[in-house]
Amino acid sequence: MQLPEALLPAAPVQVLLPATDAAIPLVCDSPHSGTDYPPDFGYAVSTADLRKCEDTHVHWLWDAVPRVGGTLVHATFARSYIDPNRHEHDIDPTMLADAWPGNTAPTARTLELGMGLVPSHTPTHQRIYARRLSAQEVAHRITHYWRPYQHALAQALEAAAQRGPRWHLNLHSMPSNAYERLGRVAPGPLADVVLGDLNGRSCSSAFTQRVAEAFRRRGYCVAINDPYAGQELLRRFGAPSRGHESLQIEINRAIYLNEQTREPLPHANRVRADITDLLHEMAAHIRSACLDNA
Repeated sequence: MQLPEALLPAAPVQVLLPATDAAIPLVCDSPHSGTDYPPDFGYAVSTADLRKCEDTHVHWLWDAVPRVGGTLVHATFARSYIDPNRHEHDIDPTMLADAWPGNTAPTARTLELGMGLVPSHTPTHQRIYARRLSAQEVAHRITHYWRPYQHALAQALEAAAQRGPRWHLNLHSMPSNAYERLGRVAPGPLADVVLGDLNGRSCSSAFTQRVAEAFRRRGYCVAINDPYAGQELLRRFGAPSRGHESLQIEINRAIYLNEQTREPLPHANRVRADITDLLHEMAAHIRSACLDNA
């Protein structure tokens, strides 16, 4: 069956190119800050609970990326509809009303928390659907939302550095009760910023520490790989041995967002200004590193 044109996204991903002639090999992406809920979603949970899946306003916090010479990629669709930071095969087949035509390889996180390619539960463990999804509608989401995001990010990274080093910041926000949502006992207060580098596999320790220190100098408490080490986009694009640095950055929502209303807190402008300042510092480092590699 051919789906109506009204169900096709106008622009599932936005790519904001460098605003200056002095572009640098920096690409930042925000896969979870989209707020478009497509009309064929068919969810059966409160919108307020569903929105807890969002990294609301993250692409706004980092909107200075093009001004410092980088490229900013962000999804416009809701992460709860389909998650561009999950592998294409990370599908729980028990969600489906009919057989999936390809491979499925759901992760333990998908089976335990329902947070796979197509999430089945909200972060508060509410079931998103009162039905099973058809294989066709999941395939539609992959074709028209997931793949365009993957293609746009891959294309931006390729354009940023055909050869040589490149820097990729994968941008997120985390709930202030992150440990609880993950079913873990908190070892202490959640940090303001958590950097994830897949425990050294997606990014060099030198760059991870550089970003950590940049946040700390601006007064933020920083943790590394705890409680989030990174997901699929870091696995796909990070290769520090080739000079391809991919680092996940999680901002604690409590420092910029009312987690109930999803509205920015008054302090959000200060956080955004600090991030802008940090981006200028990172851009200077990247320009220097590129000169050293020339």
